[in-house]
Order: sequence, then structure tokens, then C-alpha cells
Amino acid sequence: MRNSLRYRRAIADSRRVVVKIGSRVLIQKTGRPDGRRIAALVADLAALRKAGIELAVVTSGAIGAGTEALGFKKRPTELPDLQMAAAVGQSRLMARYDKLFSARGCKVGQILLTHDDFHHKIRLTNARRTMENLIRHAVIPIVNENDVVADEEIRADIKLGDNDLLASLVARLIRADLLIMLTTVDGFRVPGPNGTTRRVRYLERVTKQVFGAVKTHTGPALSVGGMASKLRAAQSVARAGCGVVIADGRRRGVLRRIMQGEDVGTFIVPSIVD
Repeated sequence: MRNSLRYRRAIADSRRVVVKIGSRVLIQKTGRPDGRRIAALVADLAALRKAGIELAVVTSGAIGAGTEALGFKKRPTELPDLQMAAAVGQSRLMARYDKLFSARGCKVGQILLTHDDFHHKIRLTNARRTMENLIRHAVIPIVNENDVVADEEIRADIKLGDNDLLASLVARLIRADLLIMLTTVDGFRVPGPNGTTRRVRYLERVTKQVFGAVKTHTGPALSVGGMASKLRAAQSVARAGCGVVIADGRRRGVLRRIMQGEDVGTFIVPSIVD
């Protein structure tokens, strides 16, 4: 308990934060965006920005939003349909963010990336320069995978996770102090008594034993992420000296509570913490 409190207090010192929002947090089962939840998250994000926290948001939900707008009953499986849904949904999702943030006096800028960008020196340098300049001018970068032109990323999305890998790459790219991964569970859980599970308050490192505790399962049609992908992302980020919190993005005030050091979600300790 003492270590948990010490680690949580370290979160309050974070000045640059990447917030990753999963599609299941933003999108209802039908594919329709959950307006109330998005508005609540934007309110929290805007409050953090006004408190002096430098922010970048990695958001899922473009394909889900496009799925609903196109009248599909479920997430497409064919690549051309996925890219079409992304093209339609991306503009709708970004327009909603722009409207909500503007109402709270915050400016946002859209950044579309693919995983290939992080393996190309010139594109990577340009992406870092643009994001740093946005942050320097108090503009919140809204980052999403460029699914309209992506190929392997969409085909392999079950393996890569629901923008989890992208969030970890962005956190390292801009040298963030903290990565908050919002999902629909309250953190990493392990088996408890009588068939129950219990939340793990913190992990000092992500080990093989930790991965072994994650049960393989098939997620809902509108989300392709999972705890294993989040732990892989957290592992790489923590090794780079960035803390990670995995928490339930559906809970009201979750971002505020995390930044205040409350016992919310699971905190993965960065390597530089003593």
C-alpha cells in the first residue's frame, strides 16, 4: 500500500500526458458515437489543459463512427470497406472533437499516422516537429491511425490492438511523462477467491507472469484491442521512462482522479522511478 501511494504521487508531477481513448469507450454497440461520454471526456481533457498539462490524445472510433454512418450492421471485414468506413468516420469524429473542445476554449489539430511513419526517419522527424509545435502553441494534437491508407495495420489489427501500439509510439515520440489508456475495464485484473477477480493497483514491471494472467478472448465487433496489447504497449513505454495508467474511461471524472493520484486503474511504474 505504501508503494502504491508513493507511485501515485509521482503522477502529479507529470507535465506531458498522452491520453489514449479506446473505441469501446467512445462508440456504442451500434457504432453510433456516445455523445455524453465524449463530452465528459473532453471536459476533463480541457480542464487538464487549462491547468497547464501538455496533452496529446490518441483516439479510436473512426471506423466505428463510419460503420454507423454507412448503415452497416457491424464492423466491416474487407479492407476496402474498412478504409471507406474510416474515411467517412474520421471527419465525423474530428468534427465532434473540434466542436466540444472549442466550446471549452481549447484548440485541437488532427494528426493522422500509420505505423510505417515511425520507421521512416524523415516522416518521423516531421511528425515530432509538428506535434511539438502544436503543443508549444497550446493546441491539443488529436492523433489517429490513418486507416484510409493503411493496409497491414488494418489487416493485423487484432494483433496490434485498438491503437494501443500507436499510443505507445506517440508517447515515446513526444517524450511524455505519462500515458493514460482508457478502456472498459478498471485496470489489470488477476484471479481472486471464489472465481472472482481483483484489480492490481500497480505493476513495477510487466513480466511473463503478468502476460500469463491475461486470458485470451475475442472482443466485441467494434473493438479489436485487449489487455495483452495494452500491457505490451505499457511495457515498451515504461522502459522508456514513461508511466502508464490503464483505467475505465466510462467512469465520470476518471482523468481528474488519475491526475490527482487517486487509486484508479492500474499504474505501470516507469523504469526511472526509484
